[in-house]
Amino acid sequence: MKLYTGNKSYSSWSMRPWVLLRAFDIPFQEVSLRFDFAPGSAFYQALAAITPTGKVPVLVEDDGFAIWDTLAIAEYLAERHPEHPIWPRDGRQRARARSLCAEMHAGFMKLRSLCPMNLAAQLPEVGARLMAEEPGLRKDLARMDALWREALAASGGPFLFGASFGAADAYFAPVVMRVLGYGLPLSATAAAYAQAVAAHPAVRAFVEAALLEHEFLDFEEPYRSPA
Repeated sequence: MKLYTGNKSYSSWSMRPWVLLRAFDIPFQEVSLRFDFAPGSAFYQALAAITPTGKVPVLVEDDGFAIWDTLAIAEYLAERHPEHPIWPRDGRQRARARSLCAEMHAGFMKLRSLCPMNLAAQLPEVGARLMAEEPGLRKDLARMDALWREALAASGGPFLFGASFGAADAYFAPVVMRVLGYGLPLSATAAAYAQAVAAHPAVRAFVEAALLEHEFLDFEEPYRSPA
């Protein structure tokens, strides 16, 4: 399989399936595309033949079959590899994990827009200012903290649904990196979970690869200048 991704430092959506594949040692070939949203760019040309969305990530099978939504990719991988606990084995817990992913997929808009993922930057001063100025950010962070605490209390941790890293953890991995990069405050339980996710070998591998890119894209940088 091929996984088409964008710049790792910025592409939170690319991070999710990349980390999930790596966590379960599912073989894949990465095709990394530099973000360039100008009409007719190499980015759009590369995607035109495989997805109608013009967005990454996209998972492409050997025969050209493409899956281009992160939740759809997670479901496809779970069906293709039932030997792996990508979703919890228990039916109710599986439904809860999907609910958490769907909430992340469609929600937390203030957190996502005000604190875009940037794995090459540490921005605690920005995070402190935003927490003071933006009630929507504080609301999103409180909801996420509560969501994590509830799941961890039910499963026993250290990951959201128990001892194994799974789709829900991969889905929240980019948010974990946002929280850590912007120095956003968490409860002790949620902070311990964030550290467990950041320390997972698949997440560390993604971050290490991002730091090797050495690219500064000004349209992805609301808080830094090239200097």
